[in-house]
Amino acid sequence: MSEVVPFDPTEPSIPIAYPIKTLAELESRAYFKSFHYPFNVSTVALPPASLPNRRRMLVCHDMAGGYLDDKWVQGGSNPDAYAIWHWYLMDVFMYFSHDLVTLPPPVWTNTAHRHGVKVLGTFIVEGGGKDVRDTLLASKDSAEMYAGCLTELAVALGFDGWLMNMEISMNSQQVLHLKEFVSYLTQSMHSKLPGSLVIWYDSVTVDGRLRWQNELNEKNKPFFDISDGIFVNYGWKEDTPKSSAAAAGERQHDVYMGIDVFGRGTFGGGGWDTNVALDVLRKDDVSVAIFAPGWVYEHPQETDFQIAQNKWWNLVKKSWEIVRSYPKLLPFYSNFDQGHGYQVSINGVKISDASWNNLSSQSFQPILEVTEPSTSHPVKAYSDFEEVFNGGGSIAFKGTLEPNCHTKIKLFQGEVVLGEDPLVVMYSSKSSGDSQLGLSLEFLSSTNKRELLLVSSIEKKFSNDFSEVIETTPLEVLGLSPDWLVQMGRIQMDGYKLTNINTVCYRSSPETGMVGGNSALVSDSSSNYFAVLGNIIIRSVENPVFPPYSSWLVKSEYIKWTSSPEGKKTLDIKIIWELKDSSSDMVFERYNVYVMQVVKKGDNRLKLQNVPEYLGVAHVEAFYVSSLAVPSSISGFKFIIQVCGVDGSIQKLEDSPFLYVDAEGH
Repeated sequence: MSEVVPFDPTEPSIPIAYPIKTLAELESRAYFKSFHYPFNVSTVALPPASLPNRRRMLVCHDMAGGYLDDKWVQGGSNPDAYAIWHWYLMDVFMYFSHDLVTLPPPVWTNTAHRHGVKVLGTFIVEGGGKDVRDTLLASKDSAEMYAGCLTELAVALGFDGWLMNMEISMNSQQVLHLKEFVSYLTQSMHSKLPGSLVIWYDSVTVDGRLRWQNELNEKNKPFFDISDGIFVNYGWKEDTPKSSAAAAGERQHDVYMGIDVFGRGTFGGGGWDTNVALDVLRKDDVSVAIFAPGWVYEHPQETDFQIAQNKWWNLVKKSWEIVRSYPKLLPFYSNFDQGHGYQVSINGVKISDASWNNLSSQSFQPILEVTEPSTSHPVKAYSDFEEVFNGGGSIAFKGTLEPNCHTKIKLFQGEVVLGEDPLVVMYSSKSSGDSQLGLSLEFLSSTNKRELLLVSSIEKKFSNDFSEVIETTPLEVLGLSPDWLVQMGRIQMDGYKLTNINTVCYRSSPETGMVGGNSALVSDSSSNYFAVLGNIIIRSVENPVFPPYSSWLVKSEYIKWTSSPEGKKTLDIKIIWELKDSSSDMVFERYNVYVMQVVKKGDNRLKLQNVPEYLGVAHVEAFYVSSLAVPSSISGFKFIIQVCGVDGSIQKLEDSPFLYVDAEGH
């Protein structure tokens, strides 16, 4: 039986997210000396802003102790890993575990920030933590020192604050230092990270007793007064939200009433009845803290997770309504990727058939709400992991649709104020038979409302339904799969606000012929409809510019060659890169990493022996390659770092920065 080697965070290994388990580790700042630290920094920034003054939704992730598939910060291999994609209902996401300091894996921070949602870690001291309590709360100095350590971690890793969960009793002197701890943490977080949050959990009371109040009252309000809000325990009654709101005064929206989706003593019973509690909280105009929405994933369901997840969050949406709008800024790009899948594609061409998960890769997620069905059986929209244009997913539209009917489905609810620059709108699609996809964009000004439809060919039937119908231009895209069609349209809407982006499902009229149809997708009936939307791009410039590969400095920080007794050789290597011009304001959120084998040919010239092999995606300027097989026939490797723009643009491989690693002599 092989011996289990203890985890040593200073030793190079596949990068993971992990918690801090002891005060000594927190105080020593050992985390910053870890090999894994640079990989755990969130790279999607959230603009500093206070929470809106309305009822809010906080979602607390609690999944079997945490750090499961999501700990693999470069991505894991489970295509069915847990994910959340209904971000438009949320204001705050909290990552929870029972370790002392729970640091949110960057995959969650990246996707939450992309959708405008704040992310909190957890600091928890439970019943067995008497030594932690005594050390932490020994004095004002110790309390403030540890609070400073927590602030430093949040700022360095790029998340937005903390849940304070002190589920342990204490004496009056310790209560005094606990107040100093919470107050100092709140103030230092606000100072170093404007818009950050410290939320108090309803646990120990101001008299030092561990007694959950299930409301905001005089026993826990002193902690509420020195923090940004309270997460009220789940055992509240129907009239509790109203009394808690009264106790909060002008800060009633900082009261987050807990709902345990597992139903443990929670009002309404949780599960499929979570909306019962939500309806009460909405009526009393207080906020909600939904605990363990992963119940839908962990609890046996009658359907697969995709269907169950959408069904459960749609119940939440019916009670709570959409609270978040995007796009807010241009450029706007979505490939509808949920952050997991069974393949990776670029321009409709599969570059990897390996199963994967990586929430950092999750793109802006659509609402998929049918807003205008012209038949009693409208076309339905769902995530498709088989027909993929970019990344690992797309949106498929399937159903029954008569020739003169159409179905409009809301994708995004935005608020982009437009200026003089024309909008360039691009989208990719494939379809069967005469099934067609168009995009409708809704605009609002102080005096007018307009809806423009972009379609591949003008149809008479749309003349009365839209302010203007614009015929798109098919684009020639390098390396594009012949199954896919990329369309582009230009719009000038100076002084308007882009409010909604919809897809319109329709059939091409016989006289216009089949435009952009895909012969590989066969329709078996004149009324059967099927089409796929691969991505959507809205920007004000047509051709984004990437810095040439000579602008980058690429190097290896760590190389390890390993030979087995059988003579097989492998390579472990950490590759890092940065723009040589440190003053550049260019921002890239992702990089595709490839490798090519190299052999020597005659007069020491190098020859690339094969097509690039996709290794994975990086969201920081570093990537760790583990156990790469080294064939005896090669002289080295060429690692290629393909730069990807926030607008969905992708640098050509031949123009991308690279690193050559010599394999001879090792």
